[in-house]
Amino acid sequence: MRLSVTVKSIGKRKNALSRIPVELQQSPQTLRELISALVEWNVRGLQERQQQLSLVPYLTEGEVQERAENGKVGFGAIYNDAAPDVAKAIDTAILAFEDGLYRVFICEQEAEALDAPLSLKEDDDVVLIRFTMLAGSLW
Repeated sequence: MRLSVTVKSIGKRKNALSRIPVELQQSPQTLRELISALVEWNVRGLQERQQQLSLVPYLTEGEVQERAENGKVGFGAIYNDAAPDVAKAIDTAILAFEDGLYRVFICEQEAEALDAPLSLKEDDDVVLIRFTMLAGSLW
């Protein structure tokens, strides 16, 4: 199943949203399955990037310009080469959803219940909005 996923952090000043095409192996039936599938997709991508690191990283002028527009210019180095634990990552993502650290919208409708049935169709839009925790003092 192919989905279009957008991730937005409320605390970021840059409002540029980019849609990421995500290819899932199965069609998720619940929000819990959707979150799990997205985490597995991300972990697979991380593992592929860990294996494809070049010995001499460089950026073309176009890549520098593109990354500057996104707000971060870097080589994309992965400093932790340990294999991620998929089950732990899924548990963390589910806990973060339950704690209200992010919201999920599917075709502009908020998905609130983890185990409620979903009716996803090919090329549906999924938006994940991550909330920023505020810290302050009394003065």
